[in-house]
Amino acid sequence: MKLGILCGGGPAPGMNSVISAATIEARNRGWDVVGIMDGFHHLIEGHLEEARQLSITDVSRIHLQGGSIIRTSRANPTVRDEAADDPDWRLHACLKSLRKLGIDALVTIGGDDTAFSASRLAEAAGTLRVAHVPKTIDNDLPLPVGMPTFGFETARSVGVQLVSNLMTDAMTTQRWYLVVAMGRSAGHLALGIGKSAGATLSLIAEEFPRDSPIALSHLVDILETAMLKRIAHGRPFGVAVLAEGIGLRLRQDELHDAMPEIERDEHGNIRLAELELDRLLANQVKDRFKERGQKVTVEGKNIGYELRCAPPVPYDIEYTRDLGYGAVDYLGQALAGDEPGGMITIQEGHMVALPFGSFSDPQTGRVRIRQVNVESSSYRVAREYMIRLDQRDLDDPDRLRLIAAAAGLTPQAFRERFGYLGNTAGSR
Repeated sequence: MKLGILCGGGPAPGMNSVISAATIEARNRGWDVVGIMDGFHHLIEGHLEEARQLSITDVSRIHLQGGSIIRTSRANPTVRDEAADDPDWRLHACLKSLRKLGIDALVTIGGDDTAFSASRLAEAAGTLRVAHVPKTIDNDLPLPVGMPTFGFETARSVGVQLVSNLMTDAMTTQRWYLVVAMGRSAGHLALGIGKSAGATLSLIAEEFPRDSPIALSHLVDILETAMLKRIAHGRPFGVAVLAEGIGLRLRQDELHDAMPEIERDEHGNIRLAELELDRLLANQVKDRFKERGQKVTVEGKNIGYELRCAPPVPYDIEYTRDLGYGAVDYLGQALAGDEPGGMITIQEGHMVALPFGSFSDPQTGRVRIRQVNVESSSYRVAREYMIRLDQRDLDDPDRLRLIAAAAGLTPQAFRERFGYLGNTAGSR
């Protein structure tokens, strides 16, 4: 038997540990092991020389390292080319390369896009068996029983260290930091970092109604009133942590007014890659204070890439060694049966393979996204320890007087301007 291993999508701490565990277990079973460099990229291009034999010696200590020794890429074999004679030529080229390499079983390590690609490969290949190991620091894959995706705990740990340093700097220099953490589809990482670091507040897209865009002015109101509340408490500094996915939900008209020169796509929409959410909000907040003749120092900071290739914490090392072993153990059973493949999970201490399709949205066929449950006790605790304007501030005359004074407004004028923040869901 010959096992292929590849990584897709962005890096996550623990990838090397999966590679190590899978290679060692496969070699112990007498299988050959091939590391496929750069994800699906070379398979699609037919560059078979970009595959390397992996031995136990090659991988025996890499579980302690961040990154991936076989690298990763976002090449996607499921992207269709409608103008080509064969719209699915990428998928077919990938399968052809795997056959030429003599791959009997494949371990894919990646997020939702890689999981979808793995399922399509397994469906189209026939004899090829595929085990997908879910990874993403965003923690947004639909794993059962609240299990995190591997890499999340390490990313949160490193993020907490960075935000804790910024909290100390904010206190020392009497300034504010607006920190954006990764999480295009879910706010788990931003909330996890903010809650664990004791940040002043965290903002995630899930706290806003799902069926309407988020107003930029609403975000700025939340940040401005949190800052005013801190000023009223005699503590004019802090750190706010925001999920980058908020940028996908912002109203385009407000963004156009705030950033008239930013590059747009062919549909007139702002490219998310060009949207520096931290700096945008920092400038908006500073303008608010400047209009009142007040000066405040606000710095934007994005901590995305610093987290992805950190050495994994012990939790993620143990977790990924289980997943790597489980992937090979599952493939050994799949090769002897009819099941084409599945996603490897751990449930109550046992490794369970979820069949491809069982964790997908039936309408789109894509992997379902696990979002933050803003009705949960965990989220409620996070909110209780944030400094944000809430209904209690508006109902208590003494509190209201101090916060309104910090804004240079009468209590009545402040309530008329910002009172809606106390009544919105998730803004207690």
